[in-house]
Amino acid sequence: MSRSAPYFRTHVAVRTFQGEYKRVSPCFSHGSSSQASNSVSAALPARARVVICGGGIVGTSVAYHLAKLGWTEIVLLEQGRLGAGTTRFCAGIVSVAKPLSVESKMADYSIALYERLEEETGVKTGFVRSGSLCLAQNQDRLLSLKRLASRLKVLGVSCNVIKPKDVARLHPLVNIHDLVGALHLPGDSVVSPPDVNHALAVASAAHGVQIYEHTSVNHVVVKKGHVTAVETDRGSIECEYFVNCAGQWAYELGQSGEVKVSVPLHGCEHFYLLTKPLSEPVQNDSPVLIDMDGRIYARAWHGGILSGGFEKNPKPIFTEGRNQLEIQNMQEDWDHFEPMLSALLRRMPGLESCEIQQLVNCPESFTPDMRCLMGETPGIYGYFVLVGMNSSGLSFAGGAGKYLAEWITYGYPSASVWPLDIKRFGNLQSSRTFLRHRVMEVMPLLYELKVPRWDFQTGRQLRTSPLYDRLDTQGARWMEKHGFERAKYFVPAGKDLLALDQSKTFYKPDWFDIVGAEVKCCKEAVCVIDMSSFTKFELTSAGDQALQLLQRLCANDLDVPVGHIVHTGMLNQRGGYENDCSVVRLSKNSFFIISPTDQQVHCWSWIKKHMPSDPQLHLEDVSWKYTALNLIGPRAMDVLSELSYVSMTPEHFPSLFCKEMSVGYANGIRVMSMTHTGEPGFMLYIPIEYALHVYNEVMSVGQKYGIRNAGYYALRSLRIEKFFAFWGQDLDSFTTPLECGREFRVKFDKDTDFLGRDALLRQRVEGVSRRFVMLVLEDHDTELDVWPWWGEPIYRNGELIGVTTSSAYSYTLQRHVCLGFLSPTNTDGSPAAVTADFINRGDYEVDIAGQKFPAKAKLYPFSSLFAQQKRRKDDMELSNFQSK
Repeated sequence: MSRSAPYFRTHVAVRTFQGEYKRVSPCFSHGSSSQASNSVSAALPARARVVICGGGIVGTSVAYHLAKLGWTEIVLLEQGRLGAGTTRFCAGIVSVAKPLSVESKMADYSIALYERLEEETGVKTGFVRSGSLCLAQNQDRLLSLKRLASRLKVLGVSCNVIKPKDVARLHPLVNIHDLVGALHLPGDSVVSPPDVNHALAVASAAHGVQIYEHTSVNHVVVKKGHVTAVETDRGSIECEYFVNCAGQWAYELGQSGEVKVSVPLHGCEHFYLLTKPLSEPVQNDSPVLIDMDGRIYARAWHGGILSGGFEKNPKPIFTEGRNQLEIQNMQEDWDHFEPMLSALLRRMPGLESCEIQQLVNCPESFTPDMRCLMGETPGIYGYFVLVGMNSSGLSFAGGAGKYLAEWITYGYPSASVWPLDIKRFGNLQSSRTFLRHRVMEVMPLLYELKVPRWDFQTGRQLRTSPLYDRLDTQGARWMEKHGFERAKYFVPAGKDLLALDQSKTFYKPDWFDIVGAEVKCCKEAVCVIDMSSFTKFELTSAGDQALQLLQRLCANDLDVPVGHIVHTGMLNQRGGYENDCSVVRLSKNSFFIISPTDQQVHCWSWIKKHMPSDPQLHLEDVSWKYTALNLIGPRAMDVLSELSYVSMTPEHFPSLFCKEMSVGYANGIRVMSMTHTGEPGFMLYIPIEYALHVYNEVMSVGQKYGIRNAGYYALRSLRIEKFFAFWGQDLDSFTTPLECGREFRVKFDKDTDFLGRDALLRQRVEGVSRRFVMLVLEDHDTELDVWPWWGEPIYRNGELIGVTTSSAYSYTLQRHVCLGFLSPTNTDGSPAAVTADFINRGDYEVDIAGQKFPAKAKLYPFSSLFAQQKRRKDDMELSNFQSK
């Protein structure tokens, strides 16, 4: 059959197992199916540049965007028929109402893409810009929607918080009697997912992508850490890049090769019902309803309603193996669906008399943190992943496919996607038991009201410090980071533990006074914080190879005397932070690297990627070997002096210095004069067998100095009030040292040409177009007003100019402090230069859930902030704080 131009406008150029081109099956609801052919099988190509596994909407989006970027020799493999997996059963809702800004960006792009696909391909996609209504049944939910609206406006997304009567006007079927408001998103849309999938395949094929159905990938061949080929049930294809878009089967596919790839996701059953057309048919452009308090969503469907939800008691599936080549409608379970059906009838009572056509039960894959998995896998160059959409595959597919195609093409996407990067996980999150238990929590959480600093309850105590039990008995309340248990704060004896554990608020939290007392102790006496979760590497070599590598990777100068500590960024070619770390020179050819907890996989991968193949150069992850205790406060030197019989004064132990010394009976403790907070004190890196002994000795000797335990909430308050940026929250791969006032940590004149040097030199000449600032809130009532947390819009002279990245209450300043970036633009929309004068002359406001609070802006570094605040407020002395 010839490939004529008109044919490409109406058919996908799909090479089937039998070798014929055919039309892909549209949505099951349309009732049509593929027609198999009996012609001779078509052979697979022997070689390709990129092989994509998975012919759902995610895989076809990656193929489409790679082809648009000029790639050739792209092969897309599907084990069944195109779009016959989860895509076939997708509800067809595309919404920008997502928890993270990068997710909203992806969804916004997806809407624009799906709208233009019909014109580009001639394939009808069922696109309707219906808009959506996110309903609120209580004030907390409404507040969360107001926060979302503020964040979406930063992205340029049109949205409005409306009253219940406006909901009734937009959707007459909705019962509004228990609503307090809603968020209206007029740009949200609905589509026919299989038809969008079909259109993407048409466009991909038109640009030369070869698509083969009924072809299963057995495993990926990896040699010397690089993808070299893909083995299928129909032969082998040599390739440079492989993209795992296998959806439900991505986990098994990752485990199938000799070199295992961790793809942490797990399937759950997902239910929705279809009704027959109502007596007065529902219009196609009726807004989508998202009733998170009722745990349901609903959209117009062929004159009737399609409605599903995320129940509190999900049903995990597919725990082993590939159960089906193509997803079929699984067994109905009306008893399981009944709570969601009841919620639907309460919200839309007019459906009581309508006839139900079908209850659909289909699989969806979920990840441990409700975010998709994207990017190049650690340790295998050329192996990329895009899966785990958490029931938002249609919303994310367009934007995620674009970002991944850019990643493969340029080495990085056009936006920071660290919250979605697969390297945020490691092998420790790949336990099937862990995944099964976690996704049973994740699926209900999609619609749960999540206040700031909520914690997962499942999959806990996976990684713990040797001090865990000891700290737990002393009142520690725990949070989890990269599988590691970390103390948030310590509840004093006599406090109501239950009330603290169940406290959910966007306002002043119940732990406020507890954390305040810990901060006071850090300022006046001495506190101990267990920071064992920090990532710790040792880089050693026989010659100077370790130094040469770090000089190439780090912007600061690592050629320092033995025992010195250097704070430095590891930058990419664009000058952006790939890591922000502290490096200790232990000996001439040995270095100790300390990085944030969730950098364990990413930092390891970054260093290994740039390491030469030299048997005399060795990188070891020693995170598990050391317990880290942070002693913060002016009396820390007294405690350590008694335990070591060594003077710990600045004259004998200068700042940013490391010594191996005895603490109590334990020898070989690495003691460092730094605290990660700007306060005086020390970090102790203790071999784990000595951890309990050293902790007991420190607490015993410290009693006379008022010692107490402290947690990460106190640490956060201290580091933010001192303007310390944190990688993953404030810094990312697009942030340069010049943009956040850290140019003093960049040594342009060192002998080695470090990564990112040229980009920083250009930026130094041209000036920066964004700048990291501290904003101290004015006229903000800590007791009564909504607290800032992160993601709040920043206004300068009434114009939107940036967004906050982190915030905390400063117990020293008795005010809230926000950190964030200002990114002004010229009248034509292009980035404008940011100078100190520009920042200092502006009047600032921070938008918290729609309410603007004035703020004073400060640049890093600063010297007089605390002195100014003390002069302005006579009652700022820390001695006025009362320990509770």
